[in-house]
Amino acid sequence: MTYSKSGITTRKFDVVIVGAGGSGMRASLQLARAGLNVAVLSKVFPTRSHTVAAQGGIGASLGNMSEDNWHYHFYDTVKGSDWLGDQDAIEFMCQEAPKVVYDLEHMGMPFDRNPDGTIYQRPFGGHTANYGEKPVQRACAAADRTGHAMLHTLYQQNVKAKTSFFVEWMALDLIRDAEGDVVGVTALEMETGDLHILHAKTVLLATGGAGRIFAASTNAFINTGDGLGMAARAGIALQDMEFWQFHPTGVAGAGVLLTEGCRGEGAILLNSNGERFMERYAPTLKDLAPRDFVSRSMDQEIKEGRGCGPNKDYILLKLDHLGADTIHKRLPSVYEIGVNFANVDITREPIPVVPTIHYQMGGISTNINGQVVVQNGDVHNQVVNGLYAVGECSCVSVHGANRLGTNSLLDLLVFGRAAGNHIVEFASKTKSHKPLPADAADFTLSRLNRLDNAKGGEYAQNVANDIRSTMQQHAGVFRTQASMDQGVVKIAELRERAKAVGLADNSKVFNTARIEALEVDNLIEAAQATMVSAAARRECRGAHTVDDYEHPADHPTAPLGRDDANWMKHTLWHSAGNNLTYKPVNLKPRSVESVPPKVRTF
Repeated sequence: MTYSKSGITTRKFDVVIVGAGGSGMRASLQLARAGLNVAVLSKVFPTRSHTVAAQGGIGASLGNMSEDNWHYHFYDTVKGSDWLGDQDAIEFMCQEAPKVVYDLEHMGMPFDRNPDGTIYQRPFGGHTANYGEKPVQRACAAADRTGHAMLHTLYQQNVKAKTSFFVEWMALDLIRDAEGDVVGVTALEMETGDLHILHAKTVLLATGGAGRIFAASTNAFINTGDGLGMAARAGIALQDMEFWQFHPTGVAGAGVLLTEGCRGEGAILLNSNGERFMERYAPTLKDLAPRDFVSRSMDQEIKEGRGCGPNKDYILLKLDHLGADTIHKRLPSVYEIGVNFANVDITREPIPVVPTIHYQMGGISTNINGQVVVQNGDVHNQVVNGLYAVGECSCVSVHGANRLGTNSLLDLLVFGRAAGNHIVEFASKTKSHKPLPADAADFTLSRLNRLDNAKGGEYAQNVANDIRSTMQQHAGVFRTQASMDQGVVKIAELRERAKAVGLADNSKVFNTARIEALEVDNLIEAAQATMVSAAARRECRGAHTVDDYEHPADHPTAPLGRDDANWMKHTLWHSAGNNLTYKPVNLKPRSVESVPPKVRTF
């Protein structure tokens, strides 16, 4: 079968949004309410987007259950980022946090409530009051199904606002004109296999993370880095891709997430000696230290022979002391996960957990309005006209080298809303579409026809699985320079194999093999960006921990050797040429004093 220009239909919209998760639907809601013609593309039904799996809460300094204000939230986020976060963007996010939570409340989101009717908030890792002195209750929660409640609330509001959803469509490539402006996307309708051009004044990428580049992941199978692949193929650099968060409590052997809300409610981690070992690593915050810190501590316990089980390869998470009533009220999904994935009743016994890949801190570089920015000579943040990115596929950067729990859902809401507002302002000044270039679909056609015409090509899932095993082996919780260097070579070889993927079945109607093969093109971009960026960063910072570099002598339990003199900068990976450039971290907030770098201890 051959795709041709004659079979392509073209549709016009004011805005095309790729992805129907929390960030995409928060942006689309602003746009649809403003009367714009919005198309939202999604590989799955919107309420099946990966945001639905978020459990713990939304970080916001409401102060409903303990003393709090946005200045404390700002400090915690800067410190949590290991000073790689841009402080102007972090300030904006923390200031806007209460506003976006109250917006959701007014839309009808069913938050848990305190006896006085205010929104229930639980403690979360790395969130403190009075600049690190004590844990604070900041996570606005709907039991342990916060993402589920949020996504359904946003979907209902979008239906009310008459947003147009294109369900089971996969966006393939950005369309850029001769001036480099983005004027639309090409997309495949899965049901028919037909190729379409969606012509737009503005394109917004909200495709989520690429956690499926790793073998053990809490991410959904749809999280294949589609937005990252589209941006990379269009000549847009990916920022800070060496930083991947391992969530401390994935179910051992299954990878399914157990929310940090477990520890927020009082769960504790135990080694094979029955010891609450986090008291040694983080004397103040203990089990509520940030995720990178807890993951490293767990891995250290396992390496030193204090892991649990017959192979001593996991840690135990103890919740039974919380009481069955609290567990069924505050953590009902965790109880179900324990029964279904570990054959454990958490009201009676501890559950085996291991650090599992969870979140990408890097992505497509943007400003606080969600506009995609690129490096042009000495100009570091030149706007790409017509292109926005929000959510996990973007890098504002508010998470830096390590994200605090609850700041993910907050990121979706704050920057989805901000991008929506900015696009509405842009739309009021833009009356017509820029014309499509004559070769708008040529690149996509070449990709599709290469797949269909590859005789005896490799099976896509074999290549995908090899990408995952390579990333798991060479970019794990603890890294070594030699292992990362080997990973760079292996991923380069896998890129060549990805070019040789073919289809055994060339049919058009709902050909999932074609979708999986197209996803491999995105996986390899995210994997190579990660591996090359990681091997080049000769320090330890946040989630990037390299055994070769030693602890600071005066802080034996601190994160490994961070090098602020040489590495206080963002990495930019360019697909064309497979090379790196860098840009400085913004240490200047918008209106408050900067938080100067210091050793992270908890």
